[in-house]
Amino acid sequence: METIDFDLQSVQEARNIARLGKVASEKLADYTEEQIDCILRSMVEAANEHAGCLAKMAVEETGFGKIEDKTYKNHMASSIVYDAIKSMKTIGVVREDKENKIIEIADPVGLVMGIVPSTNPTSTVIYKAMIAIKARNAIVFSPHPAALQCTLKAAELMCEAAVKAGAPEHVIGCLSKPSMKATDELMKCDEVALIIATGGPGMVKAAYSAGKPALGVGAGNSPCYIERTADIRQSVKDVIASKTFDNGTICASEQSIIVEECNRNEVIEEFRRQGGYFMTEEETNKVCQILFRKGTHNMNAKFVGRSAEVIAAAAGFQIPAGTKVLIGEQNGVGEEYPLSYEKLTTVLGFYTVQNWEEACELSIRLLNHGIGHTMNIHTNDYDMVMKFARKKASRILVNTGGSQGGTGASTGLFPAFTLGCGTWGGSATSENVTPMHLINLKRVAYGLKNCETLTNDSDFVCDTKKSPSEFVQLADSCMKKEIENLDKDQLEELIRSLVTAMKGEA
Repeated sequence: METIDFDLQSVQEARNIARLGKVASEKLADYTEEQIDCILRSMVEAANEHAGCLAKMAVEETGFGKIEDKTYKNHMASSIVYDAIKSMKTIGVVREDKENKIIEIADPVGLVMGIVPSTNPTSTVIYKAMIAIKARNAIVFSPHPAALQCTLKAAELMCEAAVKAGAPEHVIGCLSKPSMKATDELMKCDEVALIIATGGPGMVKAAYSAGKPALGVGAGNSPCYIERTADIRQSVKDVIASKTFDNGTICASEQSIIVEECNRNEVIEEFRRQGGYFMTEEETNKVCQILFRKGTHNMNAKFVGRSAEVIAAAAGFQIPAGTKVLIGEQNGVGEEYPLSYEKLTTVLGFYTVQNWEEACELSIRLLNHGIGHTMNIHTNDYDMVMKFARKKASRILVNTGGSQGGTGASTGLFPAFTLGCGTWGGSATSENVTPMHLINLKRVAYGLKNCETLTNDSDFVCDTKKSPSEFVQLADSCMKKEIENLDKDQLEELIRSLVTAMKGEA
């Protein structure tokens, strides 16, 4: 009896769902705002009805995170996202500039592919399906094998709810036989117009290399600076709430705490009061040995999204009852200091500096291992916020938790589970991804000027008297002058003479 290999089956399935999704996307492109809104409301209802059971499935299948927090993420991905997008104009004329006579018209991109991580499997499916449908796109998902069943279930529920409300069949699809070959095939299918990649750096890089537009999330390694003017009690409360939310599985969560010498003791005591456990050097080394794959700074999946109690027990030491996060002091950044890298679990690095300048330099070094993503600062000094706002992070979060702030749950940012990292992190956007990133924006532009008489404009001068060599000579003579010794009036006169010469008036 002839058998078909699993990888061949998975590749064929990828081709099939891409073809079906393409047909659905073509049909959905003609839907009205009212039809789309009806579909979205049906999806929200289904997501909220099954939010708890999907969360339970995700925790049981992956071992990551907490049921209550994943339930909230499912709610956020549906209800909160819907509230943020329901009034967005994504169909037809979305803007009209009457002064410049430009009309902007939205068209769907077509079939979207969504790559789903094991850390946030069901909420990512709900969120990406919501923003894709809002932009009149069909979407197909490639799940992480470790979260296959819960991802598949979430996609099926969203599709059933959408079709029930009038969407085309197969408007939301999902691989049931995931493999690297299937994911690669799906990314490169002609039917797929755009990829939204959320997952590990390798998968995101593959999406960028697929030969088509891709929106991805780079690695996160968010430093958190508790500056001397900060409300320390509230700052610590925010950090712990963020780092324990779904046991640290959100990439915007804090990874390292930076304090100054002047507030170090107060911050440490506050962390201890609120459930932070400061590990000894020996305990820190033990945690690092189990937390990362041997010889790398890539996390051991066994300890992603795990409680402090589980991690400490696996490392072979006891912690007080009620401990929420494990904290290890670090004296540098890089290979010799494993806690300076991303840790999607309940473990934090801890640094002490002398002043904000040192905090700034350290933040930059830490961000180099999560460049473009997120930075946190707790302060009551506005000028300090502006100093740190210059750093290469797409989200500068002030006086809030990273997990909740970065995703828009506790800030005014768009509620999202795909957080762009800008060109610093190799992403096409630095924003939280919205339906507006999933449309083609056409511009109808009326003529404002007579094409035949453009050269007659009063601000246009065509000088044919001077040769290029004459301009070079003039500029050279200017450079030879001791400009630094000129006073303001002399410098202005020099500039005027140069401009006059360039206009051919000298």
